[in-house]
Amino acid sequence: MNSAATQHPRFGPGDEALAALPTVYRDDLFAGKVVLVSGAGSGIGKAIAFLFARLGATVALCGRKADKLEDCAEKLRALSGREVFIYPMTIRDPEQVDALLAAVWERFGGIDVLVNNAGGQFAAHAMDFTVKGWNAVIDTNLNGTWYMMQGAAKRWVEQGRPGNIVNITAAIDRGLTGMAHTTASRAGVIALSRTLAIEWAEHGIRLNCIGAGAIESNGFNNYREENVATFYSCNPMKRAGDVQDIAEAVVYLAGPSGKFITGEVLNVEGGMLLWGEFWPAGKPDYFKVEPT
Repeated sequence: MNSAATQHPRFGPGDEALAALPTVYRDDLFAGKVVLVSGAGSGIGKAIAFLFARLGATVALCGRKADKLEDCAEKLRALSGREVFIYPMTIRDPEQVDALLAAVWERFGGIDVLVNNAGGQFAAHAMDFTVKGWNAVIDTNLNGTWYMMQGAAKRWVEQGRPGNIVNITAAIDRGLTGMAHTTASRAGVIALSRTLAIEWAEHGIRLNCIGAGAIESNGFNNYREENVATFYSCNPMKRAGDVQDIAEAVVYLAGPSGKFITGEVLNVEGGMLLWGEFWPAGKPDYFKVEPT
């Protein structure tokens, strides 16, 4: 978290809006399915949980903050009329991951879809990273995602049932200045997912990634106001995406529409990889000088 962060008015849709946003999917698409979403207490993860619940899924939510999980679960119970399971924990601890998965399997007998959304980063120039800051991001984004993937896969294989994993990463193909720790960890997840898509294909397990660009959510609150302004001009569409853009992309990959897709990255970034300046840690003076 950036200690100098200021409140920003654009957080994305509230709970009432999430419950009613237009969707291209039919409302029983995931009826009878169980979906586990990490980092589901707010932002993108919350939007993903809302959409799966609206589409008939029974959802299990995990995250670090119990109050946010319970608030989300309360809204989803009222929305869907179904049970919503919550489990406060951190994916950085493999023992907590194992306990989470054991609890979900005990309650529901397994899951059909795992959405690895939990992650974190802060804006800083690479020269300023501390060992603790670097390790915190790598531990959460890469190691934590790995613990979740391996733990779920082992249980699927033991049961002899197929599995489906969607990892929320970032659009990193051209790098992200001021976010070197994020690019390292997210690139690791993408390479890992592509490798496991081959290794685990024999078990009927599909793995795909979402490469998110600038997505309007409460996450914007982690950055300085003047740097957030660049999020709205970092792509040729000259706007930010919204959390529903990511949620619907996840459903596309997790649903029948994605049945022949594995090891892929679906970039949802408004063309940011083609054009635009993105400066979450501020634009360095070097790039402010016009060439002579």
